[in-house]
Amino acid sequence: MKNITLYSDGACSGNPGAGGWACVLIYDEHKKELSGGDNLTTNNKMELTAVIEGLKALKEPCVVDVFSDSAYVINSFNNGWIDNWQKNGWKTADKKDVLNKELWQELLKLSNVHKITWHKVKGHADNELNNRCDELARCEVEKLLKSV
Repeated sequence: MKNITLYSDGACSGNPGAGGWACVLIYDEHKKELSGGDNLTTNNKMELTAVIEGLKALKEPCVVDVFSDSAYVINSFNNGWIDNWQKNGWKTADKKDVLNKELWQELLKLSNVHKITWHKVKGHADNELNNRCDELARCEVEKLLKSV
């Protein structure tokens, strides 16, 4: 299986508001940047979408290292939250509906195709690829705001 590095980030102007997502995929010496946005969304939706779109771009099962500054995304897998949500009928520990359930289900389906290791990185720090994703996501937000 190919070894892929996936960096992702989401951004929002207002929450909810115009949002952007971005990811950078790296395989050997190849690098691919993807980004997009939504007129009315939340930051968490954009964080999830960034990882989903990155995984959807892979054409075969891979070993993937996912890097994100989103504790929401990373902790859901590393701390077993997503397993508990499934066991509890997509309810949180305090019996509320899990927000963004459809996105979580799509991400879970994609994550079952690949062998993923989830890595939390510090946002807005000196991580070049995380900063690139942030820049691309913010550019998507700006495009949406200018088109209104």
